[in-house]
Amino acid sequence: MWVMMCLGISGMAAAQEPVDLDMVSRIRQEAFHRSQVMATFSHLTENIGPRLTNSPQMAQANAWTREKFNDWGLTNVHDEAFDDFGRGWEFSDASVEMLSPRTLPLHALPKAWTPGTNGPVEGEVMAVAIKTRADLEKYKGKLAGKILLLNEAREYKRGVEADSHRHGEAGLAELQAFAVPKDVDNDRAKRIKRYTERQELTRATNEFFVAEGVLATLSISGWDNGIIRVGGGGSRKAGESVGVPELAMAAEHYNQLARAVERKQAVKLRVNVKARFTDEANRPGYNTVAEIPGSGSKAGEIVMLGAHMDSWHTGTGAADNAAGVAVMMEAMRILKAVGAKPKRTIRVALWSGEEQGLIGSQAYVAKHFAAYPEPTDPAQKALPASLRESTGALQKKRDYDHFAAYFNMDNGSGRFRGIYAQENLAVMPIFKAWLEPFHDVGATTVVTRNTGSTDHISFDRVGLPGFQFIQDRLDYFSNVHHSNLDTWDHAEPEDLKQAAAIVASFVYHAAMREEKLPRKPLLEG
Repeated sequence: MWVMMCLGISGMAAAQEPVDLDMVSRIRQEAFHRSQVMATFSHLTENIGPRLTNSPQMAQANAWTREKFNDWGLTNVHDEAFDDFGRGWEFSDASVEMLSPRTLPLHALPKAWTPGTNGPVEGEVMAVAIKTRADLEKYKGKLAGKILLLNEAREYKRGVEADSHRHGEAGLAELQAFAVPKDVDNDRAKRIKRYTERQELTRATNEFFVAEGVLATLSISGWDNGIIRVGGGGSRKAGESVGVPELAMAAEHYNQLARAVERKQAVKLRVNVKARFTDEANRPGYNTVAEIPGSGSKAGEIVMLGAHMDSWHTGTGAADNAAGVAVMMEAMRILKAVGAKPKRTIRVALWSGEEQGLIGSQAYVAKHFAAYPEPTDPAQKALPASLRESTGALQKKRDYDHFAAYFNMDNGSGRFRGIYAQENLAVMPIFKAWLEPFHDVGATTVVTRNTGSTDHISFDRVGLPGFQFIQDRLDYFSNVHHSNLDTWDHAEPEDLKQAAAIVASFVYHAAMREEKLPRKPLLEG
């Protein structure tokens, strides 16, 4: 039964949007009573594990998700390459031990794309302060056989809030307020200068440490309480120096070392890292794509849903972002299971390279929908897209005008509470209607706000409707984000079931409505 949901919006006439409640009921039944979302989530996290882009585990994830899509009867199942991501990398073991002034195991994990130690190495600890390339000169001839501390000790800050958080009514109401942007420093030249200097310092430091015979470096984790937050180091690009073994250490253990060195104590460590590059040359990364084909006159139009399948390497990539992948896969399974016959084609994409700057989704959008002209200046080509100078008008591909919407999940495993309209006011009454059947499971809120830092931005920046859901953050930003605690145990199964039902309903209605979703004006330049 299709019904018209009547919704008021301040200063506007009530908007009416058809909602197929019969289909929503079937989706809810499949999602809540016959769910496979946790089976998918468990396989990704505990069978395959972390999925650093171009690692062997990422290749396993691409293959396994293709297999599942084929088993569920999806069509056009394939991996799609994006060029020259870099080399694959993996690690299997890491240990750091204090040998003097006393013996103590220390908790540290390697940064991605940094070399192993080729067996245990022992050396004296030395603190360095390197802020500019000029700082390197004062350490010339002094670092051979040393293990370096790259940061100062950091004062412990006691928490004042619970680690895990769910939105209350007050929090959701606060999200409704839109803050008019303040004028900011938009001097591209300054931002380019800062970025270029950071990149040059990293390359110079990698080469310098190798030339000077440094054994390893240690950095302090960004979080306290024994949590190790780890990203990338070295270089994933063939032909660039990968530096020396780099590790991030639990803050409470790092601080001990820093204080001892400051007291002029002789501190000796043993470090052992088993890590390797799995490729000699740069190679492309891969997104995994599959479809439920549309029918009739709108079959050539596209509704997309997606999540990034790549992760960092020290947890199991659970909240970031096996949760999103499992939900998006489950939404597709649900639609097949309930016999949905969408008018528009529904396409799911599992992205790679998100953690290195939305690389997979950005390349996909550029190939299929739209992109700004590539710069010819090598200096401009070396910059991320957000810093490049304008190279001309947006170049639209054939499917640009056939695109209806993209829905993304990448804020942990928490329950959906609504959706960000991304300043697209025209979609708000539509989304409010689509959310109405899910008020009883906590999803009630549509806000005008933008949210960023994940793959819907690849669509939004070229004027296509791309959206991210509002989620309960749980302990995503207090314990698990990019940390060794990003594991199965921090997920909530009922939240993932709820999210999958909402995604399935949203993409179904986007595929069935008479018109494509409205687009906001494209801000170019």
